[in-house]
Amino acid sequence: MTLKFITGNPNKFREAKQILGNVEKIAMELPEIQEINAKKIIEYKLQEAMKTQKGEFFCEDTSLYINSLNGLPGPLIKWFLESMKTEGIYRMASFSSDRSATAKTIIGYTNRNEIRYFEGKIDGEIVAPKGETNFGWDPIFLPKGYMKTFAQMTPEEKNEISMRKKALTKLKDYLESRK
Repeated sequence: MTLKFITGNPNKFREAKQILGNVEKIAMELPEIQEINAKKIIEYKLQEAMKTQKGEFFCEDTSLYINSLNGLPGPLIKWFLESMKTEGIYRMASFSSDRSATAKTIIGYTNRNEIRYFEGKIDGEIVAPKGETNFGWDPIFLPKGYMKTFAQMTPEEKNEISMRKKALTKLKDYLESRK
């Protein structure tokens, strides 16, 4: 049976296919509840998807947690970007001398009997926007130990260290352990 990834984002799907191999993209709009806990958001999405999808599938949430903002925007990053753009998020984080942040991807997987979560994260800091991208907050996230923001990296450089790769690798390891 083919594993299905529920996403409308071709970049996320490409990365998942590179890591997992035999995966199918299901582009469906799932309601996204407003919640600080990313696992609750994912669980709700999976429950909604189970109403129409068969087999094994997963979805994910990628969030940005800024330490000086007590972890905000977290899973609300999409809404922060819509209203403030990357420049506004950078300015808000700049009010503190602590601009450290954590980027997290949490994958929710279900075989219809249970839901399992797989998390990948990378620490870094919020910086003035650098680099061009069509991918969210990449211009303001500088991974710890690197001289380039995610937006300044090539897709290959970013994917090599990304939080999504870490989460997908954990999912892959789990799936292989069941064989």
